[in-house]
Amino acid sequence: MSAPHPSPPSPASSPPPPASRPVWRSPLRGPRLTALLGVVLLAGITLLFVTGLLSYAAYNPDLGGGVNDKTPGKGLLGFYLFSWPTGPSWLYRLTQGLHVTVGIALVPVLLAKLWSVIPKLFTLPPARSVGHALERLSLLLLVGGALFEFVTGILNIQLEYLFPGSFYPLHFYGAWVFMAAFAAHVVLRMPRTVRALRERTDPPAAADDTGLVAARPDPPTMTRRGALGLVGAGSLLLFATTAGQSLGGRWRRTALLAPHGGREPGGGPNGFQINKTAAAVGITARETGDAWRLTVEGGGRRVRLGRADLLALPQHAAALPIACVEGWSTGDQEWSGVRLRDLAALVGLDDRPPGVLVESLQLHGAFRRAALRDNQVRDPRSLLALRVGGAELSPDHGYPARIIVPAAPGVLQTKWVARLTFGEW
Repeated sequence: MSAPHPSPPSPASSPPPPASRPVWRSPLRGPRLTALLGVVLLAGITLLFVTGLLSYAAYNPDLGGGVNDKTPGKGLLGFYLFSWPTGPSWLYRLTQGLHVTVGIALVPVLLAKLWSVIPKLFTLPPARSVGHALERLSLLLLVGGALFEFVTGILNIQLEYLFPGSFYPLHFYGAWVFMAAFAAHVVLRMPRTVRALRERTDPPAAADDTGLVAARPDPPTMTRRGALGLVGAGSLLLFATTAGQSLGGRWRRTALLAPHGGREPGGGPNGFQINKTAAAVGITARETGDAWRLTVEGGGRRVRLGRADLLALPQHAAALPIACVEGWSTGDQEWSGVRLRDLAALVGLDDRPPGVLVESLQLHGAFRRAALRDNQVRDPRSLLALRVGGAELSPDHGYPARIIVPAAPGVLQTKWVARLTFGEW
């Protein structure tokens, strides 16, 4: 006699699908919470976008036939804002420090916003009309773009390149996709956001047209104000443990989550941050020893100078920081060396010297060649630096010579300089 077949579970005992509203039973969700978090993200992401555009401008992407711009095929998206100035000297330190620090501080807000709208991500059917399908597509681009931009940015800050391809084009194109979806979302949702902020309480679930209010909420374990306070405390904690790498000095010790936080590396005049050591890029003592020569070209002339020749030229000093795209910066270091405009004069370009193409001994790497604009060459603080803090440059800081230019990104402060080509590249 065969065993009886088990009867299928009744619908009442089956777990509800993710799209079923009873699954999402938090009493905290509602249009007002989502609107409050959205306003914070609107301000923060706008700041990130503006500082990101400024960072792009700081690279002088129109120079050198693509030498400085690592985003090929960008078309109209690569519009150029303005010629990047050399003053104030801390300009890039400020804009990029804000970009990175605010971006990290927004992570708890972004996660809280995604949590607050998660029921909407599982709405069924996924598309009720063409218009609804387009709205869902914009939501997919919005959420996916936000996660992509924040994840790639944080990995770059931590110097962890786990993503395929180069960070620069990935982050550049990802930013434009995300911002297009973000702008569309703001336009579509702004009336509802304003209405939610004006209301003191959320509507009942039956009258809620957002689908965020739980029909049968669980008992609350904290107030909505407490939840917002928790998110704000998380953001403040991340800000406090990151910002010090941009401020420098004693504040660097507070940057516990940043790779260039903590105490200054080493001691003495060369005891400040670097990204790449000489050994890591294959620079050896044989290349930087007595046989090293700097080639200066321009105006149809060429000169070759050893380090002793450079030291015999008039020496100038400048107190300038180094600020990198990862958000870290040093305090002002006392650099000394030969002004770039004086080197241009050696090849007959002393009357309004043009821009310069700088080439490093480094054989590989995205910025082994970099172009500087004419205003950067003419600034009296722009140096081919030979010494720092009264001491010779260390190999890791670019011995025998490196570029120092006020307000320029760190990747344009080329180390181990081998050639300067003025005006013709």
